[in-house]
Amino acid sequence: MKIIFITLGMLTILMGCSLGIDLLLGFEVKTTLRNAVSPFRVMEVPEYFVFIFLIVIYLLKKLYGWTNKWIHRKLSKIME
Repeated sequence: MKIIFITLGMLTILMGCSLGIDLLLGFEVKTTLRNAVSPFRVMEVPEYFVFIFLIVIYLLKKLYGWTNKWIHRKLSKIME
């Protein structure tokens, strides 16, 4: 979970810096917001699949770890 929070924190800080710089350069708020999310607008379909695939792999690894811990705890309680 720490990795997710750190990643989201870094994303927030970097997007805030990008928005701030664009506003200081004199762009309108609408243009500034469009520039902040433009990396997702220029991605092609295979890149979206790879992006989603990597997120799914990460979530499945976390789910496997949680279920493995849960099963281990249940088995240790039964064995006592």
